[in-house]
Amino acid sequence: MNDTYEAFSARVLDLVDRIPPGRVMSYGQIAEVLEHRGPRAVGNVMARDGDTVTWWRVVRADGTLPPHLVIEAQEHWLIEGTPTRRGIVDIAQARWWPEDPQTAIEPTANISSIRSPGTGRENK
Repeated sequence: MNDTYEAFSARVLDLVDRIPPGRVMSYGQIAEVLEHRGPRAVGNVMARDGDTVTWWRVVRADGTLPPHLVIEAQEHWLIEGTPTRRGIVDIAQARWWPEDPQTAIEPTANISSIRSPGTGRENK
């Protein structure tokens, strides 16, 4: 598959928006589910466009986040009841996989036109 950045980004952000409250996926998991690219490509999407979705639900494989995101993420984790251990996500407890990974491959909408930056919510 030879996605453009925009198409890949839309797929990543759509999948991130499907992660239920209190659950997480790692950058590598997202790449695996989408059957394309790798964790760094997912990280690049999240760094560039992640503020339009529930970014705190995407963590490194060890349950951590970049230091500048931790305090805000911990607030979200507390509100959502995300399992944590010593200030990081307990990935073994919180990991989420889509029930049908095939449905995660195609985005459900053109999300760039319906997101409110920084909220992870649709414009209404």
